[in-house]
Amino acid sequence: MRVDTTGKISLGHIYTSPDPRAYFAALRDLDYHIPELAKPHFRGLIAEYREAHRVPVPTVLDIGCSYGINAALVKYGITMGDLYDRYSGRDAHRHTRGTLLSRDRELVRSLEKESRVRFLGLDASEEALSYALEAGFLDGAVHADLENGDPTGEQRTRLAGADLVISTGCLGYVTERTISRIAGAHGRRRPWMAHFVLRMFPFDAIAGVLAAAGYATVRHGGLFRQRRFATPEERSLVLDRLSDVGVDPSGVETGGWLYAQLYVSRPTDQ
Repeated sequence: MRVDTTGKISLGHIYTSPDPRAYFAALRDLDYHIPELAKPHFRGLIAEYREAHRVPVPTVLDIGCSYGINAALVKYGITMGDLYDRYSGRDAHRHTRGTLLSRDRELVRSLEKESRVRFLGLDASEEALSYALEAGFLDGAVHADLENGDPTGEQRTRLAGADLVISTGCLGYVTERTISRIAGAHGRRRPWMAHFVLRMFPFDAIAGVLAAAGYATVRHGGLFRQRRFATPEERSLVLDRLSDVGVDPSGVETGGWLYAQLYVSRPTDQ
């Protein structure tokens, strides 16, 4: 596996397949489970927002949503184990994209009554967004690269409807440029935010942009295992990067796992 400029292995290829099987086959081997750890925190924040703003069905924007994983977990109560079995189990290779989608839509219909939230996905992968929409995990999608340009008028309208913004693992590749464009999409109303960010990626620049937009950010005290290192080379490069950004990996990443931190940002007037 080749590494990217951050020192992590490059997994870009798993986000552009027409269905999620390559995604789950690759990440299962790495014990990737940050969405499962994030689920109770996202659900808690959604419930808090619902109560504070008297919004019965809040809209959540998931940055870097890929195949709608956070939506499946948070909205429908599915687990990462369920999804690994579904897309990388023994019989996964026997399915076509069409039969996978049919099975997913049936699952969504059976769980729909549990849902009290809408999910909007933002991703640069048209293939992943298309699958998540057709399966029913997402209620809407924005196919855009906000790192390199402003949203179109239609995209801005969709982004402006978000009550909360979440992410699990894309910040570091997605920077303050994207966050600033999302925070300012409405013009007056600002969404709450919760981001799980690898410790190798400092959050300072994003926190600064949010502070200028009228947000206060609090870092959760815990650490969250994201996945195992894929290779000794990746481990070595990530440990070097952590040291370069002033983070001591001793007893944490040195144990063989990438770790994330949770940052929650709310408008100061709320």
